[in-house]
Amino acid sequence: MSIEKARAWLKKYDADSRIVEFPVSSATVELAAEAVGCEPARIAKTLSFRTNDGVILIVAAGDAKINNPKYKARFGCKARMLAFEEVEPEIGHAVGGVCPFGVNEGVTVFLDESLRRFETVFPACGSSNSAIELTIPELEKYSGFKAWVDICKGWREE
Repeated sequence: MSIEKARAWLKKYDADSRIVEFPVSSATVELAAEAVGCEPARIAKTLSFRTNDGVILIVAAGDAKINNPKYKARFGCKARMLAFEEVEPEIGHAVGGVCPFGVNEGVTVFLDESLRRFETVFPACGSSNSAIELTIPELEKYSGFKAWVDICKGWREE
């Protein structure tokens, strides 16, 4: 089960005990915000894409949307999200619980600038009813991210 992969990954940082499992779904930004009790923007959603170099994850604020021209300028290809049935085999977590913890070998994680405006954010932890509250430095450390990117719109004045 994917929450166990995330839990094992976070255990390396003594953060596994901070995972919260909800009695309700947290599979969407809105449901997660309701379960956690925060504004939707503080949900750190993890989106999965296929690039010319392989599969990547973009962790972005809940109110941010991919800006296609910025994405193409950064990654050299059109933004192509993985199909529903590709997500779990490619990433290691199913849709609704995709997170940057305990992902499959070869998956590269990027963090979007939209997250930096918050002290803490809430990414999922491998299941459709889990989350963990992390500071931005913790998210950087625990996700093993490659780089910060600025590829989203809708969260600030453009």
